[in-house]
Amino acid sequence: MFSMRLGFDHPGYLWLLLALPLLWWIGFSSLAALGTFRRTVALLFRTVVWAAIVFAIAGVQMVWVSDRVTVMYLLDQSESIPAAKRQVMLDYVIRNVRRHRNEERKDRAGIVVFGRDASIEIPPFDDYIPQLRRLESLGGRTDATNLESAINLAKASMPEDTSRRLVIVTDGNENVGQARLLAARVADSGIGIDVVPVMLESASEVLVEKIDLPNNIRKGQPFEARVVLNNYSETTGGESVRGKLRVKQSVGGEETLLLEESITLDSGKNVFPLRHQIEQPAAYIYEAEFVPATDEDDGLRQNNNATAYTYVRGKGRVLLIQDRARMGDFDLMIQSLRDANIEVVAQASDELFGSLAELQAYDAVILAGVPRVSGETTDQISSFTDEQIEMLVSNTQQLGAGLLMIGGPEAFGAGGWVGTKLEEAMPVDFKIRNTKIQAVGALALIMHASEMAEGNHWQKVIAKAAIEQLGPSDYAGVLHWTMRGDSWMWGGKNGLLEVGSNRKAMLAALGRMTPGDMPQFDPAMRMAVAGLARTPASVKHCIIISDGDPTDPSPATIKSFKDNNITISTVAVASHGLTESQRLQQIAQATGGKYYAVANGRALPRIFQREARRVSRPLVYEPPGGALPEVIFPHPMLDGIDRVLPNVSGFVLTQTKDSPLAQVLIQSPKPDSPENATILAVWTYGLGRTAVLTTDSGTKWASDWTGWGEYDKFYSQLVRWLMRPTGDTGKFTIATQVRDGRVQVVVNALTGEDDFLNFLDMNATALGPDLKPIALRMRQSAPGRYVGEFPADGSGSYFVNVIPGPGAAPLTTGVTVPYSEEYRVRETNQALIASLAATAPRGGEAGQVTAPLTTQPSEELIDNDSFRGGLALARSIRDAWPWFVLAGCCLFLGDVFVRRVSINLDWIGKAITKISGNDDSKTSVVTARLDTLKKNKESLDESLQKRRASVRFETTSDDGVGQDIDLDKPSATPSSKLAEPKPIDSPNAQSYTERLLEAKRKANKKD
Repeated sequence: MFSMRLGFDHPGYLWLLLALPLLWWIGFSSLAALGTFRRTVALLFRTVVWAAIVFAIAGVQMVWVSDRVTVMYLLDQSESIPAAKRQVMLDYVIRNVRRHRNEERKDRAGIVVFGRDASIEIPPFDDYIPQLRRLESLGGRTDATNLESAINLAKASMPEDTSRRLVIVTDGNENVGQARLLAARVADSGIGIDVVPVMLESASEVLVEKIDLPNNIRKGQPFEARVVLNNYSETTGGESVRGKLRVKQSVGGEETLLLEESITLDSGKNVFPLRHQIEQPAAYIYEAEFVPATDEDDGLRQNNNATAYTYVRGKGRVLLIQDRARMGDFDLMIQSLRDANIEVVAQASDELFGSLAELQAYDAVILAGVPRVSGETTDQISSFTDEQIEMLVSNTQQLGAGLLMIGGPEAFGAGGWVGTKLEEAMPVDFKIRNTKIQAVGALALIMHASEMAEGNHWQKVIAKAAIEQLGPSDYAGVLHWTMRGDSWMWGGKNGLLEVGSNRKAMLAALGRMTPGDMPQFDPAMRMAVAGLARTPASVKHCIIISDGDPTDPSPATIKSFKDNNITISTVAVASHGLTESQRLQQIAQATGGKYYAVANGRALPRIFQREARRVSRPLVYEPPGGALPEVIFPHPMLDGIDRVLPNVSGFVLTQTKDSPLAQVLIQSPKPDSPENATILAVWTYGLGRTAVLTTDSGTKWASDWTGWGEYDKFYSQLVRWLMRPTGDTGKFTIATQVRDGRVQVVVNALTGEDDFLNFLDMNATALGPDLKPIALRMRQSAPGRYVGEFPADGSGSYFVNVIPGPGAAPLTTGVTVPYSEEYRVRETNQALIASLAATAPRGGEAGQVTAPLTTQPSEELIDNDSFRGGLALARSIRDAWPWFVLAGCCLFLGDVFVRRVSINLDWIGKAITKISGNDDSKTSVVTARLDTLKKNKESLDESLQKRRASVRFETTSDDGVGQDIDLDKPSATPSSKLAEPKPIDSPNAQSYTERLLEAKRKANKKD
């Protein structure tokens, strides 16, 4: 199964081995003194060292070759394939693996499933595929076929130490990615591709392909739209299909039926013309729908609708949104704009737009003193959803429309817009960060709604919604009942903390809140009034949510709320009857709050957002005697406007953004902090412009402006500056088309003399159905022709805005993708299937297109061996040159050792003699001992002779002179004292001749 050999990364360096004969010739003569044996060993060491060095230079590698095979089955689970055939795919894989996998070779098999995305159902492993009832891992969308992602994932999951093959089971109708290009790169990796085609029957299928609209539709000009339908019925003899064709027009949220007639579709494409005329500038959506007479005439219903988008531009339109309760407050301003030839459409806040397409009819949007949440009773409460706020912002940032916010008692921060996307789009912040401004409110929440359906969940939602509405200087606290009684969620005994730096911690604590069934109101309300009374806030409010069954609070508790000017609003949920509801209603009425009765928890967040606005009242600034705002920055929109404006009695406090792009044009002399005294501020936001006017239009605060001679001029110039340019687009045309899952945008640019406009720097942007921006870059592809494209991987409306050049009016268009390309084609893509299988892997043979997959796996299909040969054997390579370098270094030391050290090998003969049995070891030991004794005796005799020759004994006194000494008995001691001999190695030792001469001198002296 495995074999190993050596390979080389740079085999050209192996030519250096030809230097070995020269190495031997030089060494043979220079090492002659070593003898034959040592010279031969040294030359062998040098040969191996040189070979190891050359192998290392050549990049020697250890290569293991394996004949194991890994097969990954790629199963197409997109919706273009019937569900029954998707299950058959799994049966085919199980049976094919059981029949052909080589168990001795330890072959591996795995499964990848794919639709719009791909995922691994079973990773490759060396065993049989288990019997699965259904595929579980594909949790993504199946409304597209992405073969490219499936091949990429399979390639990454296959081990490289085996031969590899992909078996793709698909109809070949890819609409995301480009598998054909990826197949070539996969083949370069040595991976083979087999394809099992899934045959689709095109009978009994009707497809509404598109609604074709002219590129330039003008107001009042008749045009012809064409609806294109395709009847796939070739396999049934070209039978016709009967049904109804409906065409509807949508504008501003209203639908109009333009056509409904019975039609008969012949085999192939059918075109139905529709003549129409548009009278008002707006964004229009046309939808065509085919309804078959019988279900047997049409296999899929997802492809029976098609839509088209067009935008007819007028002189300029503005959408003004105002609170239902304050309708008429802005009539004077509306009339002034209309007198300036600006068309204004007024819309109440409880009848808002529902899509971005509706906003395309307007060049600017005005939020006229409108709060985010409006309405007094539960049934009347309405609010801007997060999606609608995002539409407003995207309409400005991406599509170039203007956006203006006008003040009022319930606008900006006082209207609950704090922390929204709208605040990000404005040149001012709605939160006040200046500690000198006493715009502080306090809010206490008493939570007792655990008995309602999903009560704990909704209590967390509403508490978070309320706290998110508060400004950084406001105070917040939450009371809930636990087994230890009523307690604050944070803040200790005080219970209320400043929101600013504590907001994240508060929201996190609310996620852990588990309030219980409160037995009585009085303890919690006493804690709330005590905490609110200690809080340094100018507005204090309490909200109680309950089912009403706790006992009544004491009159003293209610009186303490009234004495401290603290209002209470109550929300009744899942109340147990009239008595409980009246109890909550009486609490609210006694303290000046509001009472709400809620049957559905979904209404709760809007109620709490509205009530949280009560603590934002300090943001409304009404200085005594008013203030005279002044123009502090010259701007084109203020041309001809007096520098000093009429008096205003109030406005909403804001905080100027810390950005050089934010321009404050008009400012009030009060309060003392200029950053909070903005009256009018503007800036450019994305492709559009936004502005804030913190006072109203004259109903309450700016009543002096209504008699001002420049009132009309001020508002008309302000709105015109904000509006999207509405001038003549010249000879620019824009068109879109959907192809292969991408939207192509084409702009043709001509001059007034019909010459091509070249080298334009076009600024373009697109928005998807999810309102997220999509990158769009326009490139010139021909004289006067600019092309860009972006992916359209989801159904819905895509909006495109192209600004051809500086100061030019934008080109706005859109395209609607009613359904995925997955539902458009109903025939097997044989061309792509054949192309994938024909790709020959490196070192192997091209793949196969097997028998098609039908309602049951055929024996012919099962017999196709997916684990066959025909692939390049897998190689596992590891660099070995470091080991060869190490071996060469070690062997070089051996060469030095052989040349420098001579080794006596006599011990080899002795060892052989000992092993052969001729061992005279005992005799040798005795002989050695005798020789040792003899040598010791001879050494001793020699030492005695030397002593006799070198020692002379003398007397130390006169009496001893002339005494004889027996030299044969050196140990004998004479009776007289003898002179002690001196060792010959003493420092004062004298030679024998010197001592004789000394004795002679002494004798002569005595004589």
